[in-house]
Amino acid sequence: MSANVLMVQGCTSDAGKSTLVAALCRWLYRRGVDVAPFKPQNMALNAAVTADGGEIGRAQAVQAQACGLAPHTDFNPVLLKPQSDTGAQVILHGRVAATLDAVAYHDYKRVAREAVMASHARLVARHRVVMVEGAGSPAEINLRANDIANMGYAEAVDCPVILIADIDRGGVFAHLVGTLALLSETERARVAGFVINRFRGDLALLQPGLDWLVRETGKPVLGVLPYLHGLRLEAEDALPREQAAKPQARLRVVVPALPRISNHTDFDALAAHPQVELRFLGPGEAMPACDLVILPGSKSTRADLGWLRAQGWDAAIARHLRYGGRLLGICGGFQMLGHALRDPDGRDGAPGHGEGLGWLDMHTTFAAGKQLRTTHGRMRLADVAVRGYEIHCGVSEGAALQRPFAILEEGRHDGAISADGQVIGTYLHGVFDAPEALAALLRWAGLADAQPLDLEALREQTLERLADMVEAHLDTAALSGLLDLPLPSPRNMTPHA
Repeated sequence: MSANVLMVQGCTSDAGKSTLVAALCRWLYRRGVDVAPFKPQNMALNAAVTADGGEIGRAQAVQAQACGLAPHTDFNPVLLKPQSDTGAQVILHGRVAATLDAVAYHDYKRVAREAVMASHARLVARHRVVMVEGAGSPAEINLRANDIANMGYAEAVDCPVILIADIDRGGVFAHLVGTLALLSETERARVAGFVINRFRGDLALLQPGLDWLVRETGKPVLGVLPYLHGLRLEAEDALPREQAAKPQARLRVVVPALPRISNHTDFDALAAHPQVELRFLGPGEAMPACDLVILPGSKSTRADLGWLRAQGWDAAIARHLRYGGRLLGICGGFQMLGHALRDPDGRDGAPGHGEGLGWLDMHTTFAAGKQLRTTHGRMRLADVAVRGYEIHCGVSEGAALQRPFAILEEGRHDGAISADGQVIGTYLHGVFDAPEALAALLRWAGLADAQPLDLEALREQTLERLADMVEAHLDTAALSGLLDLPLPSPRNMTPHA
């Protein structure tokens, strides 16, 4: 087996693969190991712009941070961005390669596999360890042919696999044993052990089950990870599990959870702020009284705008503004704020023309070519630094842009501010991440004395917390053996086997 490649696969989606890979990456980085993350194929609408000018899944950008590396397209060579229930935009090495339905993509996997193996070869050549994250579950029978996301990749590169399962969902032993049963003999042989995630309670009560699992499968349990509250780690795609009320909150923010919402990690700083109560509004819910409504990014802007109208939220937003509330649109949400959305070539969905919400005097035309860049500048709302990244294919024009939200590097204008100051639009993702920009936007929304918050520092604290978790709860000796590394200093060397 490859001495420097280790793969984490999950029994289900959201089992904790992304978090465990980030944790192992930071644990290795702290030991001075040259480690890089890798996810062969990702399906996500949360994307990050890379140092080499492409886009990858946001989780891989966080894992790169855990390794002390800048994001690179080799960390996620195949990214699928769903545009409907049956079709997705295919990103290869950071660039749009095709838009395919599920059947067509199955035939396209040969091309995707070449991209995966090319990135794998480069990473193995450059780094001492490559920590790999699988996608979904390896036991999806209908997706086994030409697999590049899980065991198909692991078999091709001959690497060991850790299987992680989420006990908080229930049925953890059935998940683990059932997944093994659906693998081939060679695939089962490369499963080096199990990790059980999100455990709450007394481990002594779980021990009989762990002992049974080892006897039943012949595989060791490499550790049981506790349920960690308050993790500040960017999600791969799913909206946050927890939206706890904050009694001390003084600013209420509502974000419609659009069907194709993208880059909802834009709101991580708001979720973390002790004075802000952030709520994602689902279908069928009435829009509550709030201080700020944010229209998020979207992979299908016109379709999501139609869905928002069908919920009656356009009228609710109009009422919100009449009572003095604030409205912010980011990327696709910014495009919705104009008078019209024009898509003559079907870049955003079916070709056609749609009416916008009309809160900014502008229109957007979807055209070939996607804007992909990281950038920085000064916010005109308040003269403070702002930074972020752009991922969009629409071009906006109109009088509203004469009152830009920000002046970016090289003098480029971004976004718009309405004449009355109630409505703002911007193409910048991550606009809340810089402490000064966050404070200025919170003041605009009505929180005059916002407490300072540094999201980047919180992310670093989270990564350190995850590395501590590895040392406290996993069999680090066994992990080091799988990677052909020297044994770590003993802290918790007791395996559950």
